[in-house]
Amino acid sequence: MIAYTPTGADFPPDTDLSAVVEQSATADNVSAFLYMIRFAEGTAGSRGYNTMFGYRYFDDFSDHPRQSFPFTDKRGNRNTTDAAGAYQFLSRTWDDLVRRFGYPDFSPQWQDEAAIQLIRDKGALDDVEQGRFDVAVSKVRGVWASLPGAGYNQPERKMAELRTAYESAGGWYA
Repeated sequence: MIAYTPTGADFPPDTDLSAVVEQSATADNVSAFLYMIRFAEGTAGSRGYNTMFGYRYFDDFSDHPRQSFPFTDKRGNRNTTDAAGAYQFLSRTWDDLVRRFGYPDFSPQWQDEAAIQLIRDKGALDDVEQGRFDVAVSKVRGVWASLPGAGYNQPERKMAELRTAYESAGGWYA
């Protein structure tokens, strides 16, 4: 990630540069938090946006791939999932987001936007933007099964791992 700090020459003379720098910093936190989620979900690599559960891949971004796969949870229960994309959206979650916000396809741009909306839905977007990392993770842990305390009987990442991923992507703390 290349850091860019705007200078006065980049804006009209009456621009409040402190607000521009603050917006840039909050955008960096959102980007870093999204990366942390992809890391936790195992989709931070180059094919993350077209990854289905179990590291199977799809190439058509016109819609959620809607392919279900069986798995056994930590308690030994057999389940199925159609989780897909960088944020491992279930098709029912994706369908709700499309209904509410009109995302035209399952492309990376809309996957990112939808993940931000899920963060907003849980009341955590301001926490993310302001660097209240632990609070934000706590609020969204029920959305992503890999976050600590999610409670889905699936493997969960440790908070220290998540902090390292967030920091490596340029996230900062309040």
